[in-house]
Amino acid sequence: MVVFEEGWAAAPFRWLMDALGDAQLARMGSDPGLVAAVDQHAAVLRDAIPLDRETLGDYLLGFLDELRQRGWAFTGEHAEPAALRLTAVCWLARERGFLSDELPA
Repeated sequence: MVVFEEGWAAAPFRWLMDALGDAQLARMGSDPGLVAAVDQHAAVLRDAIPLDRETLGDYLLGFLDELRQRGWAFTGEHAEPAALRLTAVCWLARERGFLSDELPA
C-alpha cells in the first residue's frame, strides 16, 4: 500500500514514480488493458492542460493533495481510476523527459 510520506510534495514526480509509477509502468508491458486505460487518462490530460513540466507538476500536486485529503492510498489495484490517472501522469512525465534530470519535480 502506498501512503503519503513526509516530503512527497517536494519532488512529486519522483515520489510518484517510486510509490507506484515504476511498478505500474512495468506492468503495462504485459497488460494491454492497462495500456488502453492509461492511454485514455493520458488523452484526457492532453486535452485539459498544457503538458509542460510546470503545468503537469502543478496538476499532480493538486491531484495528490486532493487524494491525500480524502485519505486515499494505492492498494495495488491498478484499475482504480485514481491509480490510472496517476499512472498516466507517470507515463507522460517519463515520455516527455521530466524525470531525466535532478530537478526537484
